[in-house]
Formats: sequence, structure tokens, C-alpha cells
Amino acid sequence: MRRLLTIVLGLVMAAAITNTAAADYPSRPIIFMTMTQPGAQIDRLTRGLAQRFSKILGEPINVKNVTGAHGTVMAATLARAKPDGYTLGITSLTAYTYAPHHDKLPYTPEDFDYLSLVALNSSGFISKADAPWNTLKEAFEWAKKNNNGTLIAMFHGADDRDAILRMAKQEGVKLSLIPSKGGPSVIKAVTGGHAQVGYVGAILYKFVEAGQIKLIGSALSIRLPPIPDVPTLQEQGYNEKVEMIVALVAPKGLPADVKAKLLAAADQLANDKETQKFITEGLLMRPVQWGEAHADQTQKELYATFGEHAKAK
Repeated sequence: MRRLLTIVLGLVMAAAITNTAAADYPSRPIIFMTMTQPGAQIDRLTRGLAQRFSKILGEPINVKNVTGAHGTVMAATLARAKPDGYTLGITSLTAYTYAPHHDKLPYTPEDFDYLSLVALNSSGFISKADAPWNTLKEAFEWAKKNNNGTLIAMFHGADDRDAILRMAKQEGVKLSLIPSKGGPSVIKAVTGGHAQVGYVGAILYKFVEAGQIKLIGSALSIRLPPIPDVPTLQEQGYNEKVEMIVALVAPKGLPADVKAKLLAAADQLANDKETQKFITEGLLMRPVQWGEAHADQTQKELYATFGEHAKAK
């Protein structure tokens, strides 16, 4: 009986400690992991959001770059983290919607809580500024006439890789594909002449403005507002779009009080004009609907869509 009483008291004390820890959250620095290299657009977004969440939550938020395999390395690391609110991720949803259909991964999409979408990264296909074409379709046509039907392309992730493969197949062009380590490496390869075409996010704008590269196709369903003269992939005759949707993600199982504080902070930033200006004007990313319900729905819908694509292969 004494032993049973000791066990019960221990469980009660453990529950009390857990509840107190949740109530006091946060009481130490938080980590925001990001999937890209320092300087990439999602890294810049992560650092800006870390500062803003930190002001609301009252504790420092440190950014940790966990790169590799287009976000799946970061996702695997996040899945192993303790679900206490001290390790979160700012990441493209691709690792949670596309990759599970194509790669053997140490996690499943159900291992995470999708707390909020935060931005849609403007993205497109680019070439060196002096390339003898102005659209992706023209690049394919040039390859058929001048380069033995082959084009060298650098991809950012598996989804944009598959999209350009389908477009090249439609045009009867072969691709020599080069994987990247993120936006800066794509820019370097294209400007250095190592890749004739590349896919990259909103980091492209400053290099277009500097005259080093040209946009040859918006990868979104709309033209990119700062460069309205360049048609979308769909306008060029391809049933394709590549959307780099960025979300705030946590390991599954956050304490209710912790999740509530994070969601309240996200809701505050969603309605903060300065934060939205930072995203849309400072980073030239597209606005999205924030909130857990929409993020969860978007993840499920994209997962189902990519699953259908995988079956059709």
C-alpha cells in the first residue's frame, strides 16, 4: 500500500511539474530551425520571424540552419525533438507533402503539428542575363536547335525537378540535372555558366535587378508582381506550377498551453501590418492565410495531390 501511494504521489507531482512548465512557457531560449543556408530567402524569413516571435514570447529565439535533402533532414531532426515548444521549424511544406511519396523517410506527416502558414515564396525559373532566350519555352526550343536537344538545369527540390522534367518531356528535350544546396547555389551556378536554367525562390529579384540573371518563367499561378512581363509556366503552355509554401511546424504532441501561446503569437503577427510588410515588401514573398486550421488543411490537400501525381508516374 505504501509503495502504491508513493507511485501515485510521484505521478501527481510529475503532472504538476509538467503543467507548471507549460504555464511558464517559455522560460528559456527557443530554437527555430530552417531548411536553407544562411542568406537564402527562407533563412531571412526565419530570422525575421524569430525576432518578432521573441518579442511576443519574451525569450530569445535562436535560428539553426539544418540543411540537406531539400528539407527532409530538418524534418527528421524536428520529428526527433522533444515536443515542448522549444524546438520549432520554419520550412517549405514540400518535405511533409511531396517527399513522403517518393523517399524512404524516418518520419511521417502525422509526426508534426502544422501551426500556421507564414508565406508563399515567390519563385521561378531563371537563366543568365545574356542567355539567347527570354522564356523557358524558348530555352527548350533553343536546346532542340543548338545543343543536341539537351539543357543543363539546376533544381532546388524534388517538386521543381519533376516539373521541369515533365515540361522537357513535353518539348522533347533531354535534361542534364544538377542538385542544389539552396537558392544561393542555384544563382552561383547559373551566373557562372554551369547551369543554363535554374529554379529559385524570391532571392532571384535582387540578381535580376543587378542584371546578372533573367526570369524566364513564374512558377506560381500568377506572374510575379515585380516582373510582370514574364509569363507563368501555364501561360507558356505547361500544366505546371511549383509553390514553395512556408509554414511554422512543431513536433507532434505540444502541451495544450504551449500550443495556445504559440498560436496566439502567430495570430498577433498575422494581424501585424509591419510583419506582413516585412514579408511582402521586404522579402517579396506572397501573403498567405495564417492559422492552424488552414495550415493543417493545406498540408493534407497537398499531400493528397502529390500522392495522385506519384501514382500516375
